[in-house]
Amino acid sequence: MKDSQVRELLAQKFHCSHILMKTGLELKGEDNPEVMRVMNGLAGGLMGCGKNCGALTGGCAMFGLFAGRGLPEEEENPDLHDMVEDYVEWFEDRFGSCNCDDILEGDKANIPMVCPELIQVCSEKATEILQDYGYVAPEE
Repeated sequence: MKDSQVRELLAQKFHCSHILMKTGLELKGEDNPEVMRVMNGLAGGLMGCGKNCGALTGGCAMFGLFAGRGLPEEEENPDLHDMVEDYVEWFEDRFGSCNCDDILEGDKANIPMVCPELIQVCSEKATEILQDYGYVAPEE
């Protein structure tokens, strides 16, 4: 997702978790307000608690959109575990922590300086992982 798209969605009051899921939905050519509503609970480090960053949990949920189980007769794809593990390892290496409070240095005033770029690079990395596992065709 491009920087301008991220900033536009943030201006519309969407959060990091929403934007990661929006990335996944766009990759699938879908629009799903119900799924977007679900993502609200992950925003702001679990609804503003400062815990797991919504760009982290949103990316993991995005992988579930492609490889998760949704019906009783479906099986979870074993790739899901590996994709999440790859993403979490990358996230921790890149940002030093999985928690919003740590990433923002305990100050929510840092959100405008930190989050737009963080969301953009997370969207790109999550898309790259989906490409690496064959769920999304590489961009040309």
